[in-house]
Amino acid sequence: MTEPLLLQPDLWRQLCALVLASAVVMGSPGPATISVTAVGAAFGLRHSLGYAWGIILGTIAVLLVVATGVMAVLTSMPKLAPLLALVSAAYILYLAFKIATAPPLAARAAETSRPTWLAGFLLAVANPKAYVAIAAVFAGASSKQGATEPGLWLKLAVLALMIVAIHALWLVAGAGFARFLRRPAASRIINLVFAATLALTTALAVFG
Repeated sequence: MTEPLLLQPDLWRQLCALVLASAVVMGSPGPATISVTAVGAAFGLRHSLGYAWGIILGTIAVLLVVATGVMAVLTSMPKLAPLLALVSAAYILYLAFKIATAPPLAARAAETSRPTWLAGFLLAVANPKAYVAIAAVFAGASSKQGATEPGLWLKLAVLALMIVAIHALWLVAGAGFARFLRRPAASRIINLVFAATLALTTALAVFG
């Protein structure tokens, strides 16, 4: 009698390897993760949830693009790739400017403009690191040899859950800085550091 799929040790080993690889590669600092941390620090946890969900949904959209092979088609167009990289870098640098110029929390009016879920979604789909990182993790998972291999939908589900967990952790980490941002000097320094880090990770993702 065939052993149930979810009770097969080889399957769980491959799933654990997929989780570990995604945590290291997709969870490393990059434009999306740094921006979630920066927005959480600059605007607080409650006011950053919409932006974080936009990042998560956009990154899952990138996962689907990579998994369905659409990214391979886009990268086969030599003139399109540099244009996409330029547009994405410009948008992410605009977000870095908004973070750098955000006023201290105590000085903000209720209507102060803050990044929306749409801004997060657009940054995620424009993030060059996301495509490279997800493609690397997905390709590594697909190349595993064994009697039991996770199906496409199981891989997608695991990676989608990892995307949620990774960005939630980065958001909470950033929100932990929010209590320091009621002091103008600390607010300016922390916002500038996060903005500079976001600009640096974007440059490395585009030109690295």
